[in-house]
Amino acid sequence: MSERREVWITGVGLLTCLGEGLAAAWDHLDRGDPPPYDDKSYAPYIVHPLAPVNFDKQIPKRSDQRQMEPWQLAGVYAAGLALGDAGIAGKPELLDRTDMIVAAGGGERDVDVDTAILAGLRNAPAPGVFLNERLMSDLRPTLFLAQLPNLLAGNISLVHGVVGSSRTFIGEEPAGVDAVRIAQARIAAGESELTLVGGAYNAARWDVLLIFAQDGMLLRDKFAPVWDRGPNGGTAYGSMGAFLVLESDAHAQRRGARPRARLSATGSDRNRRRPGDIETTLRRQWDAIAAKVDRARAGVISGATGLEPATSAERDVLRQIGLPVRNAGTYIGHGVEAQFTANLAIACAVLEHGKLFPPTGTGDGGDNPSELSQIVVTSVGNWRGEGLAVIERVD
Repeated sequence: MSERREVWITGVGLLTCLGEGLAAAWDHLDRGDPPPYDDKSYAPYIVHPLAPVNFDKQIPKRSDQRQMEPWQLAGVYAAGLALGDAGIAGKPELLDRTDMIVAAGGGERDVDVDTAILAGLRNAPAPGVFLNERLMSDLRPTLFLAQLPNLLAGNISLVHGVVGSSRTFIGEEPAGVDAVRIAQARIAAGESELTLVGGAYNAARWDVLLIFAQDGMLLRDKFAPVWDRGPNGGTAYGSMGAFLVLESDAHAQRRGARPRARLSATGSDRNRRRPGDIETTLRRQWDAIAAKVDRARAGVISGATGLEPATSAERDVLRQIGLPVRNAGTYIGHGVEAQFTANLAIACAVLEHGKLFPPTGTGDGGDNPSELSQIVVTSVGNWRGEGLAVIERVD
């Protein structure tokens, strides 16, 4: 069996409510400025909208922009940032061999059409017939909504020229974790040299907000840090695009690429979410990577969402582990499939600056290590899925 190769992160693309790129995100986090959020447009629910962005910079053709929904625009833009950061944008000799793994949700609903259909159902003599007729005539029947992550991958390929193998995942937070896990595993095993991996999410959507609201999952009325949302909890969703370029160390060295970090471990798991299940799974994942972590030089970027009981369960385990913890979701919101990649991106900024950003909320805490060189990134899904990754500075 051949030796498993090191996997480096050589490119990062991040677009959130904090702005465009790692520098904008880090400046906001390091200053400890209040999180940007919107509590009026979708009241009583709270969302973190994208910061203003000129999409022309990464998607120059207006015809391309017009046929993309907001989440696709954010994803294609962030993918371009990652490719540029890695130094492979506009280089066909590298893009031809760049694989792609995209994790994202389904397409966006036409809220006006849905509203009209629901209104018409009230007085329709044959509701079933009426519904089928309107769905076939008012919506695009050829675009099965669950397939639309494929369109994001396709748009990235068309706009940026990424034409290696392509995979798309759907399935909320676990999809984002598995996208990174599989990308790392393929490179480590020699099945890929370069992979673009990430996702996108648009939180400014009444259709998904109402779905989550029906299950009591949304933060409403008053903003609070993720850790301090009380026993009923609640998630403030965030619009974002987040992509990483992963690369074998040998390939990166041959082309003179600068590593932002080494991705040394990634794991995913799931359970039935009975009492104690989350704690058991997180402890098992920690035990699997604990030997790789230098506790005197490590910190945690938590993916906790604010929804209970998952948030309290994660906080309890992190307190037992005893590393300093920060939660990025308080600032950027929760981007579902894109969240894990976004937190890995922020972890890269933390490593490069050699310190954690100031704490917020009662679950954050712990002093900065004197020499911060490792970050553990967690992901605990609202409904299913637990994930974990370790990145470290490359000396």
